[in-house]
Amino acid sequence: MLKDYCSNQGISKFKIYSDVGISGVRDSRPQLDLLLKEVRLGSIRTILLTKLDRLGRSLKHLLNLLAEFKNRNVRLVSIADGIDTSNDSPMNRAFWQLLGIFAELEREIIRSRVLGGLDRARASGRRLGRPVGAGDKRKRATSGYCLRYAGRDKESRKLGKRSPTQGVD
Repeated sequence: MLKDYCSNQGISKFKIYSDVGISGVRDSRPQLDLLLKEVRLGSIRTILLTKLDRLGRSLKHLLNLLAEFKNRNVRLVSIADGIDTSNDSPMNRAFWQLLGIFAELEREIIRSRVLGGLDRARASGRRLGRPVGAGDKRKRATSGYCLRYAGRDKESRKLGKRSPTQGVD
């Protein structure tokens, strides 16, 4: 479909970016990352898609990409959806604003579900947060500790206290 569109429009120089076997839900995909890198370098002026959902399935991610393309004056054409961002009509602007409304609605629905889940957990007596005594289990280097506290009396070892000679060169 893309090659047919290019030949019908007289476009002879193009490059196809295709992430095969990778979910469109992910914000970072190898070919998408390469496309965005070239957009940011200014070497791409038009992006042609078969459908908008090929670019991304997360509405928030799509809106972020569309805003970046608009800021960089990159034209976006989705053949099957009939979207062309070069046409700055009132209907196109309304369409992009509707997408923004749906992104905000999606974010608020997720937020309300999370808060509802937390309320249900509290009501059932579940303790929220990190379990008591569940500190970081990684082994830490002690060199900084040893240098900081070596040779001091017990009172001056408290954090924030300096010995009289510390800091004097």
